[in-house]
Amino acid sequence: MSDISVTDAIIRSGVVAVLRAPTADAFAAIGDVLVEAGVTALEVTLTSRGSFEAIAGLRRQLPAGVAVGAGTVLTLDDAKASVDAGAAFLVSPVHVPALDGFEVPVYPGAFTPTEVFNASRAGAPLVKLFPAASLGPRFLKDLHGPLPGVRIMPTGGIEIADIANWLTAGAAAVGLGGPLIGDAAEGGSLKRLAARARHAADAVAFARS
Repeated sequence: MSDISVTDAIIRSGVVAVLRAPTADAFAAIGDVLVEAGVTALEVTLTSRGSFEAIAGLRRQLPAGVAVGAGTVLTLDDAKASVDAGAAFLVSPVHVPALDGFEVPVYPGAFTPTEVFNASRAGAPLVKLFPAASLGPRFLKDLHGPLPGVRIMPTGGIEIADIANWLTAGAAAVGLGGPLIGDAAEGGSLKRLAARARHAADAVAFARS
């Protein structure tokens, strides 16, 4: 994917599934379930043991149109290793200046209007609003008044029931971790994961209808 098409794929999905667990052993099975249910953007966090192998495996097994990236990327070395594994995008909880202008899209984290503005001005095609639940959709709506051109991806503490509210407030996409993945990475039911993922995909469709 080109840089533009990766970001467009994330926006089309509407939800980025944040895969975080002590080990990435179950991420392959989780990825299949998510994509089948309509969630087609996956972020493998580097805090999960085996994350680089998981990124490589997901890129091989999933359709070409699925965006697979790395999360919690905090150093240039981690960014390079993630891309070597096949990551099509990188996400960080903060703005890491060393990653500005990197070879794949980087979505830095920001919390204040100044941080959002500076991250966007540095070239971020999407800015991760984090932790979003501490702020709420009204914050995003107000932020887009003076900063209408900044595309924002709220992440952190968002529930499936919140998806439509965030999207109608102006979010380009939302990131969901625990509320979507649940206990699937620790042996939990993949059937229940599929139901949650379908609910998330339906919420995106509802908000955009």
